[in-house]
Formats: sequence, C-alpha cells, structure tokens
Amino acid sequence: MSGSGRRIVLTGVSRGLGRAMAEGFIAAGHTVFGCARSAVAVEEWSRQFPAPHRFDAVDVSQRDEVHDWATKILSEGGLPDLLINNAAGINRSAPLWEVPAEEFSWLIDVNVKGVFQVIREFLPAMIGRGHGVVVNLSSGWGRSVAPEVAPYCASKWAIEGLTRALAAELPDGLAAIPINPGIIDTDMLRSCFGRGAGSYPDATTWARKAVPFLLELGPEQNGQPLTVPGP
Repeated sequence: MSGSGRRIVLTGVSRGLGRAMAEGFIAAGHTVFGCARSAVAVEEWSRQFPAPHRFDAVDVSQRDEVHDWATKILSEGGLPDLLINNAAGINRSAPLWEVPAEEFSWLIDVNVKGVFQVIREFLPAMIGRGHGVVVNLSSGWGRSVAPEVAPYCASKWAIEGLTRALAAELPDGLAAIPINPGIIDTDMLRSCFGRGAGSYPDATTWARKAVPFLLELGPEQNGQPLTVPGP
C-alpha cells in the first residue's frame, strides 16, 4: 500500500498503542480519523491535531455510535485507505470461573463485536472503491494462551479467525490482516505483568517500527497472520 497522504481510520486513540500510532501516522503526513471512549481525550486530540484530522468520542461496543461515527466520516470524504481496529480491553487477572459474567460480556462486546461493527460500517465503501486494508490488532495471546486472561485470549483468538475468514471473502485489491503487535509496555500489559512490563519497549518506541510496517501492508498480505517487527 505504497503512497503518501493516506486516510487512516483508527479506533482506541486515547492511550497506549492507539495514541502512539495516531501520532506516528500524523507525523508521517497522513490523515487520521480516530475515536476513543474518552471525551476528554478526544477534545485534547482535536485541539492538538485539527482538520483535516478528526477525532470523535465513540464506544465501539455501541452499534448506533459506530454507525453515526462512520456515517459522518464517510460523508466528509474520509473513506479509509487503512482501517485499524485497535480498541480493546482486558479482564482483571483471575481464573475463568471467577470472572464476573458482566465483565466477560463487556470484553467480548468491545474486543469482538466492536471490531465487527466497525468493519460492517466502513468496509462496503472500501469494497466499492476497490482497494484498502483492514488491520485487526490481535495479540500473542491470540495465538497462544496464559492463565488468568482466558476471556482476553478468547477474544483475540476470535479476532484471528474472524480476520482470516474475512480475508477469504474479500475481492481483489483489498486485504484483511490480523496483526500481533508484540509485547509492549502499556497499561494493559501492566495489569498482567505489574512492574515487569517496564522491561519491554514503550508504545512510542514500538510505533517507530509499527507505523511504517503498517503502511507497507497491501493485498499481497491478505489473510496472513503477521507480527510487528521488534524495535
């Protein structure tokens, strides 16, 4: 997907990998249409990066919010060249049988249903144009498992299957790719690893490799489960 000045739709921009990717894409000269649940974060982004960039408060687990967001972006010419589903949550570390049912449902609503809803709103327009890349961020725990994060593992294994099945459905010129970002020092990792997360690269360092890597993806990688190269 070579070229410059691309339009990038990115969920979960308020912190962690989403924030680092948004900053990296903008610094590289691309236009970002981002969302986050935090209205405060969105206001901050909008002040720092005004039009042509756009940032909206959206909960991807809410179908109506995603629909309204996508409608606004597409109507304003924000048809994405690159659509990145990054927004996700993780359960509080616990054996599966101790995870509250409400927490499990919330995680699936965000991590799986949210991805589906964003794809459902944006992909038909991308297909109509005849090109574009959908990246769904997976995890090392979407290809392996660990104790006390079974709901998160389940959600990311679902993303791997969903993305690879979608890839088999796409017409020529498009791609759907599950990406394992690697192990990065984020709030999410710290909820599992504690201080041990500090031994891994932070999100800004990670993005220096991740942003150019993501920008190079194209139809040739359709359906391939990939991993961002280490910093």
